[in-house]
Amino acid sequence: MTGIVDSILSAPAWVVLGTVALVVFAEDALFVGFVLPGETVAILGGVAANRGHVSLAAVIAVVVVAAIVGDSVGYEVGRHLGPRILGLRVLRQRQRQRRLTEAQELLARRGGSAVFLGRWVAFFRAVMPALAGTARMPYPKFLAFNAAGGLAWGTAAVVAGYLAGASYARVEKVLGPGAAVVVLVLALVGLAVWRVRAHRAERERDDTGTRGDDAGNAPAGAPGPRRDA
Repeated sequence: MTGIVDSILSAPAWVVLGTVALVVFAEDALFVGFVLPGETVAILGGVAANRGHVSLAAVIAVVVVAAIVGDSVGYEVGRHLGPRILGLRVLRQRQRQRRLTEAQELLARRGGSAVFLGRWVAFFRAVMPALAGTARMPYPKFLAFNAAGGLAWGTAAVVAGYLAGASYARVEKVLGPGAAVVVLVLALVGLAVWRVRAHRAERERDDTGTRGDDAGNAPAGAPGPRRDA
């Protein structure tokens, strides 16, 4: 693991950018995310930028573009292959079948926003574009949420790696190179979980407020107070 990480972090700029672009693209277009999450490589790209091997702006641009294009290819795969995509061997494991059902339910409930939210969860990030294509979501709608998610996620992942770059060597020395990568990924996942929970809490408050307003309003046809003649 140390050799792989060091190779990425010390490689020439074009190698770093090419590797990051390829993995982030393939994660959504070809389901490579089940093996190597693009988030990890995007973070390492940010670390490489911190060390001066590549431009931070270039890494962000490459990650964002690769994420958007990869999602668009995944959408087309789902649109053309349809339900057959759900029968892929890589999705037959029981746990992945359960997560796949969760992704389908999220898409049915939230529509386009599920594409944005799915970008922050590794499994959903790999399957959501194909599911949106299978569900025949209009492409302009998909592209809008896909672009927003790719921009937000790509920028957050790379900047997280950049900010952690200065301490990456110390984390690696204390915990080991593998744990160092895990710490970086968990930090970003924790941010995503916090965002999702905050969104759910806001929605619950809105629902509670709506029920309270309904309870406080009298029916339109309710009789008024009786007056004695």
